[in-house]
Amino acid sequence: MFRPKLPDVPAPPSTLSHQPQHHYPAPTAGRSLSPYAGPVAAVLVGGVVLTALLAAVAITAISVAIAAVVLRSLLNNANRR
Repeated sequence: MFRPKLPDVPAPPSTLSHQPQHHYPAPTAGRSLSPYAGPVAAVLVGGVVLTALLAAVAITAISVAIAAVVLRSLLNNANRR
């Protein structure tokens, strides 16, 4: 009464049929990256150049700001005397 019923297993087909198999060449492990080497190198070089330019601009801005503060301090001290 409480025993589970297993489904009936269908019998495998008894006739054997021969189907032709197509042999395709094995896929390669991966594509060659040589077509992408040029653009990737260009993007990397461009990124490095732009980063260097940004750093140069930032350093120049800081230098100019420091020079302005020093000059302002010197001019204020000269006017007080």
